[in-house]
Formats: sequence, C-alpha cells, structure tokens
Amino acid sequence: MIESRCGLKCSECEYREATNCQTCLTISKPFWGAKCPIKDCCEGKVYNHCGECNKFPCDLLTMFSYNKEQGDNGKRIEQCKIWATKK
Repeated sequence: MIESRCGLKCSECEYREATNCQTCLTISKPFWGAKCPIKDCCEGKVYNHCGECNKFPCDLLTMFSYNKEQGDNGKRIEQCKIWATKK
C-alpha cells in the first residue's frame, strides 16, 4: 500500500501521531510547512509516488533521501521501487 509520494513509510514515522499527520496522500499541505516540493511534483504529474516517474530517482528525491538531517540513506527510493513493481 502506498503511504507517501516520496517513499517514506508513514506507518513508521515517529512524527505522524504527534502531529496528527494524515499522510501527504490526503492532506493539502504538510504539517512541517506550506508545501512539499516532492508532493507538488508528483501531484502535478498525476503520479501516486515518485517511483512512477520516468526521471526516477530525480535529483530532488535523491537530495531528500540523503539529506544529512532528515534523510533516510536511500530507504524511500528503495520503497518507491517496491511500490512501482506492485502496480
């Protein structure tokens, strides 16, 4: 089951419950700011998640995935690959 646009597994997110986040699949804007560039990109291209894009993994997703403070060392990229194979 797809949980996010970027491959983040929301069911494992430590902030989800504390912020009452309903996942980016259902909210209009994320709890952490006015917008999320990955969410905007996917929705603008009418993709469920980044793994459906022909530019996957793009520089933007790679930057988020390997960000020193908020990244996950590529886990979200791998998750998008899994979701892409389960069409």
